[in-house]
Amino acid sequence: MTLSWSQHMYIEFVFDQKMETWLTCHENAFRWFGGVPQRVVIDNLKAAVLKRELQDPVLSVPYRKLARHYGFIVSANRPRTPRHKGKVERGVKYVKGNFIAGEELKSMDLVRLNEKGKEWVLQVAGVRDHGTTHEEPLTRYHRVERHTLNPLPTQPFELIKVYRATLHHDCHVVVDSRYYSAPYTLIGKKLDVYVGRRVVEIYHETELVATHLVLEKKGGRATRIADYPQHKREWLEKTPTRCRELAVAVGPWCGEAVAELLSDRVQDRLPSVHSLLRLEKKVGSKRLEAACKRALHYGDLRYVRVKGILSAGLENETVDEEATITGQRESYRYARSSSSYFFPQGVR
Repeated sequence: MTLSWSQHMYIEFVFDQKMETWLTCHENAFRWFGGVPQRVVIDNLKAAVLKRELQDPVLSVPYRKLARHYGFIVSANRPRTPRHKGKVERGVKYVKGNFIAGEELKSMDLVRLNEKGKEWVLQVAGVRDHGTTHEEPLTRYHRVERHTLNPLPTQPFELIKVYRATLHHDCHVVVDSRYYSAPYTLIGKKLDVYVGRRVVEIYHETELVATHLVLEKKGGRATRIADYPQHKREWLEKTPTRCRELAVAVGPWCGEAVAELLSDRVQDRLPSVHSLLRLEKKVGSKRLEAACKRALHYGDLRYVRVKGILSAGLENETVDEEATITGQRESYRYARSSSSYFFPQGVR
């Protein structure tokens, strides 16, 4: 990073252009300069610019947050126009030709390399007679430009970790072995997940689609019911306990019918219960209550039976007391006593 007026520079060697690296380099440069410039001219790398839309580049969310936190304006170059940031382009060539040339980089770790780079800036680059200004960059910096920089913010920037994740069919993305939900309409799409110290934000392109608190433990799940399609929300919202409550609200006969269905020890009757309770929206609680009473009388509580009663309009018809069916309700008891299965004591 090169200050435009004084030509004073900051250099740092890194191995990637990941979002965390890009943001950290900015913070290190601002601390090195002791302030923040009003405008930062950048290239169109993906960590900063998601895409170009004519003259309106779309900045990445973390970079926008960094700019807002430090109070600088981002000015993105037009693609393939390195001359628009010639000061830093020439600075890169100068670093390569003057500092890196002749250095045994393979035998030097990254920390030591960056330490030597800072020493070189102060002892060589900063005190040279600059070819454009014909002054020492450090002299111009200390005399004028340092005092024009905006002060560093008092609060530290919350560094954001960035992940690219696919939304799976269970409506969750997996980030660092933790599961966060997002709207089902985006299943199969790549989403940007920004993990801060406290909050996780999930974006589709530039649209914020979900927020969660950061999960502490791996394997944890953060789920919003609203992220599921309607037919799946029912399974999460209408638990057996909740279904019993809704059935009792319809009436005692409906409550008894649902309780009996859910007490089945062999078959999962929750789907039938969900379908049965949905009938209330179509026919009303009064008709559903009457249909459940009739179904209970005849011992057949299947959803198709209750729906058939309502479709035929039989819920208020007089029941045949002698036609009560009790065999429909299965009993899982032994037909004979347990003693009949064993020989009497002493008999072989």
